[in-house]
Amino acid sequence: MATGYLKVQVRTAQDAIPVDGAQIRILDDEGNTLYRLTTDDSGETQVIALGTVDKIFSQSPDYTELPYANYGVTVDAEGFQPVSVTDIPIYDGELATLPADLIPLMEQQPRQIAETLSIGAPAVAKDGDRDQEGSSADSRILRQVVIPNPITVHLGAPSAYAANVQVPFSDYVKNVASSEIYPTWPTAALKANVYAIMTFALNRVYTEWYRSQGYDFDITNSTAYDQYYVPGHPVYDSINRVVDELFGEYVRRQGQNVPYFTSFCNGSTASCRGLSQWGTVSLANQGYTPIRILRYYYPDDVEIASTNTVTNALSSYPGSPLRLGSSGLDVQTVQAYLNRIRRNYPAIPAITDPSGTFGPGTRAAVAKFQSIFNLTSDGVVGKSTWYKLSSIYASVARLAELDSEGASLGLGTVPPSAVLRQGSRGQDVTTLQYLLNVVSQYYSSVPSVTQDGVFGNGTRQSVTAFQNAMGLDPDGIVGAQTWQSLYNIYLGINNNVPTPGPETGTVTYTVQPGDSLWLIAQRYGTTVDAIRQANGLSNNVLQIGQVLRIPVSQSPYVEYTVRAGDSLWELARRYDTTVEAIMRANGLSGSYLQIGQVLRIPVG
Repeated sequence: MATGYLKVQVRTAQDAIPVDGAQIRILDDEGNTLYRLTTDDSGETQVIALGTVDKIFSQSPDYTELPYANYGVTVDAEGFQPVSVTDIPIYDGELATLPADLIPLMEQQPRQIAETLSIGAPAVAKDGDRDQEGSSADSRILRQVVIPNPITVHLGAPSAYAANVQVPFSDYVKNVASSEIYPTWPTAALKANVYAIMTFALNRVYTEWYRSQGYDFDITNSTAYDQYYVPGHPVYDSINRVVDELFGEYVRRQGQNVPYFTSFCNGSTASCRGLSQWGTVSLANQGYTPIRILRYYYPDDVEIASTNTVTNALSSYPGSPLRLGSSGLDVQTVQAYLNRIRRNYPAIPAITDPSGTFGPGTRAAVAKFQSIFNLTSDGVVGKSTWYKLSSIYASVARLAELDSEGASLGLGTVPPSAVLRQGSRGQDVTTLQYLLNVVSQYYSSVPSVTQDGVFGNGTRQSVTAFQNAMGLDPDGIVGAQTWQSLYNIYLGINNNVPTPGPETGTVTYTVQPGDSLWLIAQRYGTTVDAIRQANGLSNNVLQIGQVLRIPVSQSPYVEYTVRAGDSLWELARRYDTTVEAIMRANGLSGSYLQIGQVLRIPVG
């Protein structure tokens, strides 16, 4: 019998927090327990081997039986709602990584029966025509091709009553490719299909296909209209590698900017005007390259283009990979992200290289990060790794920021008595928006909102999504029942979600005029010798603009990502500090802020 492999990753809060000690059972297709596993401090189980079907059967459209073996998984972690996943396809020679995104129990909520999710066969194995409609006319809806981060997916047909979920774009593409086709196909076939999947999604975003019709999402998961996205679907290593390599690339016609409308179908039980998924296998076996396969099904003048523009990214990709020997501000950014992320993921090794120098320590930390987050573990920061680092850093920093905001708001345990609706203003609205933002970190169907104290349309949509998720009347009005539900979730998160330990490594500091090692040591509660040792300094001479690693037992700052409407005065008031202290901590010469800018806010 052939052998496939399975690993389970158990996390919460958009991958910001790993769940250590979760109890995992691996089941056969009759429900018998084969393995009992426990997650480590990265929220991962060990890789286990499972019997399956020879890969040759998943490479033939004429094979009518299942070309894989089905298994089940149960996930049980203290303080979280249990999860059960059935019909997980395991393929010959492929490592399947199953994501388990856990939701914390609410305050005083009894343990529930596990929610069951069924994975099932990929779309290529199912009957049913695709009626995909779209446009490749270069009518330029958006000014440029952008990678949506996240992409908003409607879990049903366009007009169906169903939830929207927000997914990082690379995770979305990996999920769709794993849900659409067999991961055992030749590499050229996998690449052609991934190009079609990525370009299809980017076309929907660029042309605003659904949003221009009044919908509040970018794409659906209905195969009749779009492409298959299955929440909780395992992702396979061969697909991980291809998506990492091609991330940000898309298909267009020469002389045009718009992503081509890359419609497709399975090509066996259904035919269409676009790409045949099974046909790509035949062409790949004949030696066709991915671009030649695409030109077989689409116009002869299609070409591969790329974009580095990602929405909501904290910083833009530098344009070329960072690797051993690289140096400069972009390397400093990578090191700063990794140093913060390792507080949540302690398996990432501490970086011992000088700040801004990509040495062996940085490479080891990058490679471990890539391994934890299902990227090609080569220690090189390419486009896919750069944006995954940015995404995870934003998630962990946002959680820390929300914790600090909650303390400053002084929420307590009793909800406000006010009834809020669109048009309401004031402190109770600010509290509502804060709670919605906390919930959005754990419930992908609840969008985050701008915390401005004004109950506008965005807040109403978030409230409605929350009410739908909780089974409440989705009227968009916040009364006693909605308030209590929000508080129950908030208190449950505080009681059940593990808090990362204090930083025991280093913080980065940029030398300012008038600084000395003694002054910096006094400011951070450390010693001159410790700073010199951490930075490999042979004397006490400093240069303005020099970036130092400061050994600390606990950071004297919280990290805050600037949002629309923020000002230094408002941030100083919120965190009980001064404008001057924030400017000094960040080396600011003026009060101008940029959306996405990461500030260190002095606390304590």
